[in-house]
Amino acid sequence: MKLYYKAGACSLSPHIALREAGITFEMEAVDLQTKRTESGADFTQINAKGYVPALALDNGKVLTEGAAIVQYIADLRPESGLAPANGSEARYQLQSWLSFISTELHKPMGSLFNPAQSEDWKAAAKALLSKRLNWLVTEMGEREYLLGEHFTVADGYLFTVLGWAGMVGVSLEPWPSLQAYRARIAARPKVIEALKAEGLI
Repeated sequence: MKLYYKAGACSLSPHIALREAGITFEMEAVDLQTKRTESGADFTQINAKGYVPALALDNGKVLTEGAAIVQYIADLRPESGLAPANGSEARYQLQSWLSFISTELHKPMGSLFNPAQSEDWKAAAKALLSKRLNWLVTEMGEREYLLGEHFTVADGYLFTVLGWAGMVGVSLEPWPSLQAYRARIAARPKVIEALKAEGLI
């Protein structure tokens, strides 16, 4: 398989999942401005949506959308514990977390990178993010990870999105438990591998 990625972007989430699952894969960076891969290929011919992540499967098909990709990866290695079993209540809890991170955190946090957004719009987005992070901290309580005591693909996704906070002017200081959560995940050997591979550390 081959993961098409941009360093530090949301493609870091499936990158972490692949390493945590112990799956052999290739990586190819994408320039999202020119829509060219590092080998010179037209990325829009690989993923017509033009954004990462995209995972080229062994059968020649391409899977897109991070929440779907990470579940696919987890299901390739069910013994990894990266996702609860399909059909279980816990699996739907995982999907609920993936949806929340995607719509309520990823979208507003990611949009703050857009220089065309007005200051009023950015202020409103940051206020919304603050409410969502307050809810997240309350919901997690004393749990080490989103689903309890075990790391799942949802944690890799949340880790990725929280990593953008400082870049877009969102301080995590009001939420020390989130700072501790992110540090805990950053210390995982496979997460360190992914960060090094993308040149982030």
